Amino acid sequence: IYGRSQRGGAGHTLARIAPRLGQGALTFPTVEVHTAKEVVAVNGTNQRLKCTFSSSSPVSQQLSVSWNFQPEDLSAHEPVFYYLKEPYQPPSGRFKDRVTWDGNIERHDVSIMVWNLKPSDNGTFTCQVTNWPDVYGTIGEVRLRVVQKVSFSEIHFLAVAIGSASGLMIIVVITVIICRQHRRKARDRRTEAAEAADSDKEKESLKMGEKKESIPLED
Repeated sequence: IYGRSQRGGAGHTLARIAPRLGQGALTFPTVEVHTAKEVVAVNGTNQRLKCTFSSSSPVSQQLSVSWNFQPEDLSAHEPVFYYLKEPYQPPSGRFKDRVTWDGNIERHDVSIMVWNLKPSDNGTFTCQVTNWPDVYGTIGEVRLRVVQKVSFSEIHFLAVAIGSASGLMIIVVITVIICRQHRRKARDRRTEAAEAADSDKEKESLKMGEKKESIPLED
């Protein structure tokens, strides 16, 4: 399976469909492949390499997926994984028994899982999909960087940013609650003062009335 030439397969397909195109413009159905540009993972961990595709044709039984790898030294490509009706793992090489299928064809997901990452896994993974009659299209590339520990600028910075935002939201909420409480207390104090003033005025009026009644009438 891994030794089959994808370029030859595409040429054979072109030879089959070209006579049907007549004198018109040469247009071919294509497959668009989407991947992350770069992935950073810690040495010894497992990493899912996500790859999705879009096709102008429904998913066919002839759909195939080819994952390959090129080390950082730009040496020859190495087979990683192949899918045609069912997943096939490489029989040899650095990824033998270290790669499993983690996709869903019906959802146009052709991702894989790479286990027990090593520094030698640094390099570029390519994901190619063909879906008859869509045999041409883009090839997705994912650059994998395996690090000994998570760098501050990548993961910790994100954690600090999220924590800071959460802390700021908590401070804002607490500030709003405190301001409302102060306003409520101030309003209650004003109400109590107004009620006390009204009470004092009423008492003063009663005293004045009692004094007037107590003054004897002159003959």
